[in-house]
Amino acid sequence: MSSKTPVLTDKAPKPLPGIYSQAIVANGVVYCSGAVPMDAATGKLIDGDVKAHTARDPEITIDPIQPANTSTLKQHQCIKNLTHILEEAGSNIDKVVKVNVFLSNMDDFADMNSVYMQYWGDVKPCRT
Repeated sequence: MSSKTPVLTDKAPKPLPGIYSQAIVANGVVYCSGAVPMDAATGKLIDGDVKAHTARDPEITIDPIQPANTSTLKQHQCIKNLTHILEEAGSNIDKVVKVNVFLSNMDDFADMNSVYMQYWGDVKPCRT
């Protein structure tokens, strides 16, 4: 029988008590719960569109040839939250092999992709 270890960090929004974990580590694999654009310190959803919710922090430079528009980079809350959870579990975003993306409006698909592409190099995770 395998063991399951819950992951909890104050750097990401707290899970609802008794309902779910931020992540579980089982057999060396980290399974993360979904992430919303919530600031862990305030417990409030951040303002803005899908780019603001998923974009990298403007202080982080990914591609100097095609830098992102800083007006769209208010926060990178969803992926930032997942990054903190992965790090608490002893992993990191570079080891991600599968991502599920849920959008409430398919008109946001292109904007989400433009930000998503900044997070991984040539080998992108599988994605749904």
